[in-house]
Amino acid sequence: MQIILYLSVALIAVAFLVLVIYISKTLKSLQRTLDSVSDTLKGVEGQLDGVTRETTLLLQKTNALADDVGQKSAKLNSVVDAVKGVGETVSNFNGTLQNITKTVDKQVEESKEKVSQIIQWSNVILELKEKWRERKEAKETKKEESIQVKQKVRSY
Repeated sequence: MQIILYLSVALIAVAFLVLVIYISKTLKSLQRTLDSVSDTLKGVEGQLDGVTRETTLLLQKTNALADDVGQKSAKLNSVVDAVKGVGETVSNFNGTLQNITKTVDKQVEESKEKVSQIIQWSNVILELKEKWRERKEAKETKKEESIQVKQKVRSY
């Protein structure tokens, strides 16, 4: 029975040795994996530094662009105010023109009858002038005829 005991102890020792060998292999594999992870993390850390620098530059450019947009927006506001002023001026001018047009229309309407009378009197005057001219021409024609008759009479 002692042999069984020694064999059991030897078997336990061999089993412990196999266990230690597998644990050692596992730990070595784990060490290689951890070294690989460490290298990967160093690479990621380097890339993260690059991304951080680029992000910082991008943020600075964004801030500069926002300032520029703010300045241009302020300048554009003055242009919009100027255009608004021009629009108001044109609107006022349009209102003034409408008032003038209404006044002229009213005055034309009021003086329409007077103008009509003036036209009628003008027509009467033109007719009188035409009749006077016709009479004058008729007198001149009679005078010329009488001169011609006298000349014919003298020539006989």
